[in-house]
Amino acid sequence: MGGPSAEDRAAIEAFRRDVLEASLTSVVLVRFTADWCGPCKQLAPLIDKAVAEVGHGRVSQVVIDIDRQRLIAEQFRIQSVPTVYAFVGGQPVDGFVGAKSEREIKAWIEKLLTALPPTEEEVSLDALIEAANELLAAGEAEQAAQAFAALAQEAPDRADVLAGFARALIALGELDAAESTLSGIAADSKDQAVVQARAALDLARTAAPSGELAALEARIAADPADHQARIDLANALFAAGQRDAAADQLLAAIAADREWNEGAARAQLLKLIEAVGFGDAWSVGIRRKLSQILFA
Repeated sequence: MGGPSAEDRAAIEAFRRDVLEASLTSVVLVRFTADWCGPCKQLAPLIDKAVAEVGHGRVSQVVIDIDRQRLIAEQFRIQSVPTVYAFVGGQPVDGFVGAKSEREIKAWIEKLLTALPPTEEEVSLDALIEAANELLAAGEAEQAAQAFAALAQEAPDRADVLAGFARALIALGELDAAESTLSGIAADSKDQAVVQARAALDLARTAAPSGELAALEARIAADPADHQARIDLANALFAAGQRDAAADQLLAAIAADREWNEGAARAQLLKLIEAVGFGDAWSVGIRRKLSQILFA
């Protein structure tokens, strides 16, 4: 009995080079297909589009025709087509059989990309993003906006960069510009930075002008049970960068009457926490204070 044919040896070598070796530095999608497979023809353009839009140049594809490259198909025990395997680090890490929607494919690819080690460029970019976020946290909104604007030129597809730029613009009172920046991000994005930026924009849109702070404070002094005034004051204080004072107003309203207006003060406090970020040290501290009130 002879060994593999020359054609089989060439297919094996191509698979080693284009899939196993290539997957050491990128995600490689292996699509098993056939000329007679109608669903394969429907799936292919969806994968092509998803790779182009969310692959960030780190996803490649290899197409295996199960009738022409039977040895490879047999090795993977392909029972039906389309079948798609994802390789990372020289190993198959995930896959699916049959049809998927464009949204499902994009989400799948984005998840696969998280398994890749960051490139040197990404490490450098992440450090610059962190520095810009630190400027924003320190109240240096103008410098942060300049930093994020430069980063957006370098990485226009990074949602966290656009979200950071939007948050800096919000801090500067440029709400329309912030909204325009956020409009460039998918509406269904679950990126935490995007969620924070959108929450911050919503709060800023509903905040009373800073010139009304004294009037709101006077209303509360005249009637400490005016919880709507406390909520309005909290929004205005938060928009002015006084988040501790904003939280204090809402915590006071919750302590006085947590059920007022269907828990409006608590809902507003959660919006503040969302805008800052649930994992932020400030948010953790405020949530602890809230728990102490609720479970006292």
